[in-house]
Amino acid sequence: MNKVEAAIKMKCPRCQEGDIFETKNPFVLGKMTAMHKHCPECHLKYEKEVGFFYGSMFISYAFNVALFAIATVAYYLYFENLIDWRIYLGGYLLLTVILFPVFFRFSRSLWLQFFNDYKPKYKHEHAVH
Repeated sequence: MNKVEAAIKMKCPRCQEGDIFETKNPFVLGKMTAMHKHCPECHLKYEKEVGFFYGSMFISYAFNVALFAIATVAYYLYFENLIDWRIYLGGYLLLTVILFPVFFRFSRSLWLQFFNDYKPKYKHEHAVH
């Protein structure tokens, strides 16, 4: 599994086995942001320092900008004469709200991948005997 695949599956960047988030479903509102403090498999500490995940906000922002650009181009190419711009804007805002949990989790997962290397044997080398 490569880093992008591990980020999509929301797996630990070091062992690529442990889950980053407590629940797999990003739409469980009370648990949407709930992360394990450490990987359940290799015990990697996810938050390196206070504020570590601030950088992931820029990734999330980039996803939203890309979504807006794609939606706007699609609107002007295919729907401008069919749909009023206010309906387009309302639909875009609704889509942004719906996709927020997905973008939030994926951006954190991707941010973790940037700062940790994959070490497949780490868990076995550091196992308690």
